Amino acid sequence: YVNFLVPGILIQMAAFGALTTSLSVANDMQKGIIDRLKSLPIASWTVLTGHVVADLVRNIISSLVMIGVAYIVGFRPNASVSDWLLIALIVLMFTFALSWLSAIMGLLARTVEAVQWMGFLLIFPLTFASAAFSPTETMAKGLKIFAENQPVTHVIEAIRALMTNTPMGDHGLLAVIWCAGITIVSIPIAAYLFRKQISK
Repeated sequence: YVNFLVPGILIQMAAFGALTTSLSVANDMQKGIIDRLKSLPIASWTVLTGHVVADLVRNIISSLVMIGVAYIVGFRPNASVSDWLLIALIVLMFTFALSWLSAIMGLLARTVEAVQWMGFLLIFPLTFASAAFSPTETMAKGLKIFAENQPVTHVIEAIRALMTNTPMGDHGLLAVIWCAGITIVSIPIAAYLFRKQISK
């Protein structure tokens, strides 16, 4: 079960870790840091990008620690070096996409508490109603349909297949499509909301 569980825990941790971006952005907006940055000769897009990149770095460190602990408790993957590189790429794509989505929440929320509430409403259903903790085949019909057609399940199953050297099916392609789609939609929206906020 450890080998089955680790991919789910890894992505759950990355998802909740990505919410740091929303908290950081909300803090910047509320504490007047953005007003200070407006007077400096920097491009406005670097503020959000900086938060997203910092989030990626934090998640890389967290992922390495988590995998190290997993080895201690009995995790024994069959992944090759190329498989691990693909795993790292998928985790980074997933974190990058969710970080930009989190930036939108940080720009929309009026308080830090609201950011936490919004993040909980987004991440909790996606991670717990997924293939993270049990196979989707064992779920009730309605839950199964939701779990099999949302991004977290495809990301987890792609990573699980790479870690255990089992067939990936279409999970890898769908994981990439979901991550790319979320990123493509989220970046322009976040940029628009940020410009709107700093123009006030």
